[in-house]
Amino acid sequence: MAEKIIRVLLVDDHQVVRRGLRTFLEIQEDIEVVGEASDGAEGVARTEELRPDVVLMDIKMPGTDGIEALRRLRELDNPARVLIVTSFTEQRTVVPALRAGASGYVYKDVDPDALAGAIRSVHAGHVLLQPEVAGALLAQEEAGTGTGRGSTLTEREREVLGLIADGRSNREIARALVLSEKTVKTHVSNILMKLDLSDRTQAALWAVRHGAAD
Repeated sequence: MAEKIIRVLLVDDHQVVRRGLRTFLEIQEDIEVVGEASDGAEGVARTEELRPDVVLMDIKMPGTDGIEALRRLRELDNPARVLIVTSFTEQRTVVPALRAGASGYVYKDVDPDALAGAIRSVHAGHVLLQPEVAGALLAQEEAGTGTGRGSTLTEREREVLGLIADGRSNREIARALVLSEKTVKTHVSNILMKLDLSDRTQAALWAVRHGAAD
């Protein structure tokens, strides 16, 4: 069976960066660059139009930046996985991007092969974080999400949480637990509500921090 082609959209205000990314990615047999955008607003429009599997998104762009673009895509319930590619390492840009819905975060000086691997990883449903980024998120979770909240989870919700921490998508969780995707989505919503978390990335980190993951 032929390998599924991962459709990628490039969003960066520097043409030379987009050209470099396209040149490398086009030699990958399982990755196809389907389009480009030069700012966040155009990136949202192109994501809605082209329906890529993965969006490579810069954070700092004139006009609509990457974080605002992420928020708009989440409001639109667009299924594309967004991988942040940036030269900015400050926590003030890292954490908001992940909270806005990014599936991963790598730096512009990442090894080309590692970037291709990152695209494949987020496309597969995994949350991809640099160690220091995970540390930043965990530090912010310390104050408000103690282990006591985990006691409110049902046994099934803890199973779902463990699979979220393993990087599984709702579809994969549904298959693993023999449930419908709609039921899994309900469980995920209940988990986020009970733990007072806003997204799957926080849930995965909470599970790791509090021993709810394998």
